[in-house]
Amino acid sequence: MITTTLCYLLKDEPGGGRVLLALKKRGLGTGRWNGVGGKAEPGEEPRAAAAREAAEEIRVRIDADGLAEAAFLKFRWRGRSERDQDCHVFTARTWSGEPVESDEVRPAWYDVRRLPFETMWPDDRHWLPLVLAGKRIKGEFWFDEDGEELLNFGVSEIRT
Repeated sequence: MITTTLCYLLKDEPGGGRVLLALKKRGLGTGRWNGVGGKAEPGEEPRAAAAREAAEEIRVRIDADGLAEAAFLKFRWRGRSERDQDCHVFTARTWSGEPVESDEVRPAWYDVRRLPFETMWPDDRHWLPLVLAGKRIKGEFWFDEDGEELLNFGVSEIRT
């Protein structure tokens, strides 16, 4: 099982807000918009991994302690267990630096009410709007071998 992270930078604005998405330029998910993130290194805490990945991918500095826990997601691939992931999702409202393009991703700001779901992972439409509305969630998603088709899923709110 791979431990991964995603981080969504948020800007609050009258009438909604904006979220930073990153167009993946290589590797798993090439051509899809997603949050910034990736694999945690052995022994690395998810918060630290999310902050490190944001620095590597879009050159912003985030205080790991300032990340808000938003979701815990399990991603499973039929017949491809080497891709199975437990993903920790965070949001950030404060950071230093301006997001810039890297060899791995091209960042862009989107209105939280108009996300490009047609060019995102098929699971995103089922959980990301909940996270952007401030809810904490957990979910499990089962994909076909290539990740093109979402075969089954379950999402629930974490009540505290």
